[in-house]
Amino acid sequence: MNSSGTRTRFPFRFSPKLILVAAGIVVLFILVMSSFFVVDQTEESVVLRFGKYNRMVGPGLQTKLPLGIDRNYNIPTRVVQTMTFGQSVSPQGYSSMFMNSPSGSSAGESIMLTGDLNIVDVQWIIQYRIENPAAWLFNVQERDKTIRDISQSVINQLVGDLPILAIMSSERTSIEIESQERMQKAFDSYDLGVRIVTVKLQNIVPPVGEVQDAFEDVNKAIQDMNRLINEGKERYNREIPRAQGEASQMIQVAEGYAAERVNNARGDVARFDSVREAYSMSKEITSQRLYIEAMEEILGRADATNLTIIDKHLENFLPISNLGTQGGVK
Repeated sequence: MNSSGTRTRFPFRFSPKLILVAAGIVVLFILVMSSFFVVDQTEESVVLRFGKYNRMVGPGLQTKLPLGIDRNYNIPTRVVQTMTFGQSVSPQGYSSMFMNSPSGSSAGESIMLTGDLNIVDVQWIIQYRIENPAAWLFNVQERDKTIRDISQSVINQLVGDLPILAIMSSERTSIEIESQERMQKAFDSYDLGVRIVTVKLQNIVPPVGEVQDAFEDVNKAIQDMNRLINEGKERYNREIPRAQGEASQMIQVAEGYAAERVNNARGDVARFDSVREAYSMSKEITSQRLYIEAMEEILGRADATNLTIIDKHLENFLPISNLGTQGGVK
């Protein structure tokens, strides 16, 4: 009622049926919205029923029991995640789509003691991928801290077994390989559900001051040594094939000459055998033919202006010596 004593009328009236229908629509909307969830292409989802593991589903639109009976946790199993150590920014050279923020990284965790009692600052990164979402969710409580502690412990142990020069030069690759194997073994023992993709050492800095300058000189010397070695290998790879080609060519020429000589000798032997057979059949005719052939060969090579013939059986010699210039035929 208003101040004048008349009853106020509302433009419409709330009926119990209308309230029930509205409540039903709201409840139905809540049921529908809480019964579906979306899993991204890079994820897998772990579904819990009353807080207990129920199943694991892949990418796409998925269903679950509503009203909190089922809960889903999407885990990025197809993304390579990166954790940095001893640096405050993400290292260059890695795509941002495969990296997480390097939160928790501090410079102090990279200061280590080497095997020869030197202080060195070793910065590194690890890349890992979640391969078992259920183990990742339930088996370890502080997962990131566990990964950092295990990684730092492994790198400290490997650096502490080596001298500083080896760490900065020849043993970098072996440290990366060995650390990846040890980290993976530790993660498997905790059943953490992750797979190490790579361990990469970044900056390895010696103590600041004169020692650092000396190590920089050593590094430059090592780089020069490697450069000279590479140049020598390049020249070796260029000269050796050329020399081998020349040697092969000379061998082939010698083999061809040897084959030619052998074939000529065999031809001479065959010709001698044929002459010997002809001589045995007709000695007089063969000897005369041989004599004529020999004289033809001699006279063919001799100088006709200065030729001397000596034959004790020659008769009726015609003196034609004056027909030549200075010499003649005798």
